[in-house]
Amino acid sequence: MTSNAFDNITPFQLESGRLRGRLVRLGAVLDNMLDKHDYPAAVASLLAETAVTGAALASMLKYEGRFTLQAKGDGPVRLLVADTTHTGGLRAYARYDTSAVTTMGDEGIGLLGKGYLAFTVEPSGEGQETYQGIVPLRGATVAAAAQHYFRQSEQIPTGLIAAVRREPDGHWRAACLMLQQMPEAGGQGATADGMTTQEFWQHVMVLMSSCTPEELLDAELPATDLLYRLFHGEQVRAAPAMPLSHVCSCATRIRAALRLFNREEVLDMAQDGVVTLHCEFCNSAYRYNEAEIAEILATS
Repeated sequence: MTSNAFDNITPFQLESGRLRGRLVRLGAVLDNMLDKHDYPAAVASLLAETAVTGAALASMLKYEGRFTLQAKGDGPVRLLVADTTHTGGLRAYARYDTSAVTTMGDEGIGLLGKGYLAFTVEPSGEGQETYQGIVPLRGATVAAAAQHYFRQSEQIPTGLIAAVRREPDGHWRAACLMLQQMPEAGGQGATADGMTTQEFWQHVMVLMSSCTPEELLDAELPATDLLYRLFHGEQVRAAPAMPLSHVCSCATRIRAALRLFNREEVLDMAQDGVVTLHCEFCNSAYRYNEAEIAEILATS
């Protein structure tokens, strides 16, 4: 595998039609997230797609803080959550019914049943408001459901395709290609190719749909080469790739959560004098004795 093929985001633009895009590829970062849990393959695949799609969506936003893509349903997979920070830190987890997933097998997004997809931006700045958008789950994939969100809620022409694969050696790979029309490119004005904005959008969606899962996940095909292969006639211009990493802030968050309770309430959670809390994202266990709890509660 080429050293820089995965675990990054490649921003790009199609100058002839004023479109912007992102190509996200995950490798070792995905392994780090999934290997901490004993997910069934079908659940791991769904979560991998949620993580790579969430990273693509987050990279289109101007924010400082955390972006969360969440899918919740009434099926065997009850919840998929993927967080992306503005610095490129990723984490994700799934909740599911093991026996029901095993019975249904690999049914993709159908394992979620009926439910919704939520986009949440949680700014890190003090006093800034959290934004959330919610739409019903629609489409055959998580990427398709996210595309439905933009069609229903944002009304910004947006296209997404994603691919996930587990290699014979057990390692996971995922990729997401996203294109979006720039706000100032709306209307019916002609593009550099003489097409209307709508005609050009339909044209690039055809080009985008020609991208195969094998190309998206090809470790020997650099992102810039793949983008040129797809969009060389549209004056594609790629920016330097931005690295991604697996980061979980659970230690800080768990300590902050404990401060929401008084000493008696925290000690009520204890067994044999020790309070044990688990992080659903990284599956880490944190154990605090009475002295450590006192120290945490004394910290403002």
